[in-house]
Amino acid sequence: MQNQAVLYQANAEKRGIWGWIFFDWAAQPFFTVVTTFIFGPYFVSRMAENPAEGQAAWAYGIAAAGFMIAILSPILGIVSDKTGARKPWIASFAVLKIISLSLLWFAVPGASLFWVLVAFAIAMISAEFSVVFNDAMMPRLVPAQDIGKVSNIAWGLGYLGGMIALIFVVTCLAASPETGLTIIGIKPLFGLDPADGADARITGPLSALWYFIFIMPMFLFTPDAEKGEPLKQALRSGIAELCSVLREIAGRSGIMRFLIARLIYQDGVNAVLALGAGYAASLFGWSITEVGIYGMILNVIAIFSCLAASRLDSRHGSKAIVLMALFLLFLATVGIISTTKDSTLFGLIHFVASDGTGLFATPAEHTFLFYGLMIGAAFGPVQASSRSWFARSITAKEAGRYFGIYALAGRVTSFAAPFLVATITAMTGSAAIGMSVLVLFFAVGLICAAITPYPANKA
Repeated sequence: MQNQAVLYQANAEKRGIWGWIFFDWAAQPFFTVVTTFIFGPYFVSRMAENPAEGQAAWAYGIAAAGFMIAILSPILGIVSDKTGARKPWIASFAVLKIISLSLLWFAVPGASLFWVLVAFAIAMISAEFSVVFNDAMMPRLVPAQDIGKVSNIAWGLGYLGGMIALIFVVTCLAASPETGLTIIGIKPLFGLDPADGADARITGPLSALWYFIFIMPMFLFTPDAEKGEPLKQALRSGIAELCSVLREIAGRSGIMRFLIARLIYQDGVNAVLALGAGYAASLFGWSITEVGIYGMILNVIAIFSCLAASRLDSRHGSKAIVLMALFLLFLATVGIISTTKDSTLFGLIHFVASDGTGLFATPAEHTFLFYGLMIGAAFGPVQASSRSWFARSITAKEAGRYFGIYALAGRVTSFAAPFLVATITAMTGSAAIGMSVLVLFFAVGLICAAITPYPANKA
């Protein structure tokens, strides 16, 4: 890892590292308020004829985007190694992301589900490709012993940014259909009407604006690699090199086994984040306000869990963090799919009948929130420490092409989990049965990660 330390000392000042960290702050509101907690549940519960159809359509859209990401991420990673600079790639995808997010404003009830999903898929593809190039910059910025700490801080700051955006939506933009007021008792800003989903649709343009503003520190302060081959030449040689890199990784058993484990468990992480809030909204009839508060709770937990994981990662290594997080996700998913309005754990625990009113008033909702807290504690560290585990396993010169394969391992079958959820939901008409497939992804991923060797240099 000596090359990484030399590059760090030569190129990265503190403001450059913080510029890189702020990429997660800029990017996270898309995942928080669009994919997970506001627009996604709105699409599932209000744009389709029924929640099961909405969950199936949303999951198919995510699966289609994941398929494109899986195909192109490794090629783009290798090409970026050859062209050198990553910022031009991030800038190009930022334009696509900002435009497609802005188009979500037109996703009114009754609009074409297909075209809404096309706009969302373009935003998702652009966001994930940008992450590939941003991740590939990390080994040049920090020495090996700081990778886990910086990675978890970046994830934690990202969740803080997502939570701030979520708080703004819930307190200032999302009104109760009954009162016409937000949770803090004011009329929605900009005259947004919840009747036509404006409080959910605004999350697209809001996330686009946030991304445009806060991605600037990375462009201004974070050092980039020097320019390399011209793009056309890099494309020609990059595709040929992909097969070579795959053969190279196949000969490095530790990296190969880690990537297989991540291929499995990351599918479950992606699906539970994209579908979980929509599942809750349809199960309990939650409004945008309730879904938003649920999202805030999960993000608060995620922030503190990432900060705690940043210390634990340095002391105990990334593998320990990943295993603990996957175990929590497994337990939480079992709890969620086993919860109905009357019981949990598949009927082992029955709830006392309640006619309570207000936010999260029933025992079933309290139980669901408890499982949500487990997800919030796990989904940040499992992703941040997976990234640091992998970064510790490679050199800075390998970063671009190897992080392309890393993205491939996180996306090559990423369409499988939402596709299976969508298909099983459509076949059974039961959202709970559809979601149950995620338990297998976490169980198998946990076993594979547990038997994967950790890099000898844990510093």
